[in-house]
Order: sequence, then structure tokens, then C-alpha cells
Amino acid sequence: MIYLTEEHIKQIEAHGERTFPFECGGMIIGHFDAEKGKRTIELLPMENAMDAAEQHNRVLILPKDVLRAERFAREKKLDVIGYYHSHPDCEAVPSQFDLDHALPVWTYIIVSVEAGKAVDVRAWEMENDRSKFNEEEILRETKELFTDAFSR
Repeated sequence: MIYLTEEHIKQIEAHGERTFPFECGGMIIGHFDAEKGKRTIELLPMENAMDAAEQHNRVLILPKDVLRAERFAREKKLDVIGYYHSHPDCEAVPSQFDLDHALPVWTYIIVSVEAGKAVDVRAWEMENDRSKFNEEEILRETKELFTDAFSR
């Protein structure tokens, strides 16, 4: 499971709406916790470096930007725990392309944006054998409850 505040969800939705009809993407920064799941601390929106003609159904995050996110996380004593992106006019379900480019352990959040409006946000985690994604539970909490859940 992955913990996100309502503010995190709103940030992902807003990014998808801003870039519609193109895909957006960003890194999820936080903590891995074996007992409590993944805790999101910050989101880092990234630029879609895919050729403009392909941005409607593909997002490309450049290696230098991934390294920047990893450095940012390390400086804050955090980890990159996942990645989010949008599916314009499509379901919030991973594609074969998503599966082919995923990493085990990370959470993949997909926001479905239809006609410029975010309509669904779902999380996915890839099987270790890379065969498929399984839906991951999103625990949406207020900032106060969110902080309490990880301070116990």
C-alpha cells in the first residue's frame, strides 16, 4: 500500500490536467516501510522529453532528471519510491509499454484525464518476475492522520 495525502492526489491530478492532451510524469519521493507500506513525502513533477508528436500517449523522463530526483531524495534522507504519470482520454490502468519500462518495488500511480479533467487515480506495483502489475491500495489521509500513521 502507499500513503498519500489529499494534497498529493490533487497535485497529481492538477499536473495531468495542465498537460492534457499530453501525458505528464513525475517522481514520488518518500520512505519504504516493510510493515506500513510506502509513505509519500514529496512529488517531483518532471518534463516530458518525448517528441511532441508522441506526447499524447508516451512520456519520457530523461536519465539526468531521474538522477536529479535520486539526488534530491538522498539529500533529504529519503528514497524514490515510485513514479506517476497520466493517461489522457484513457483508463488509469498500466499499458504493456508501462510494464515493459517498470521497475520492481516502485509504485506506479496513473491518473486518468478525460477531456481535460482528472477522473481516476490508481496505484500499481509490478510483480518481481515482471509478468504483470497488481493494483496497490492508496490510503488517502489528511496531513494530520498521515503524520500520526508513521509516528507510531
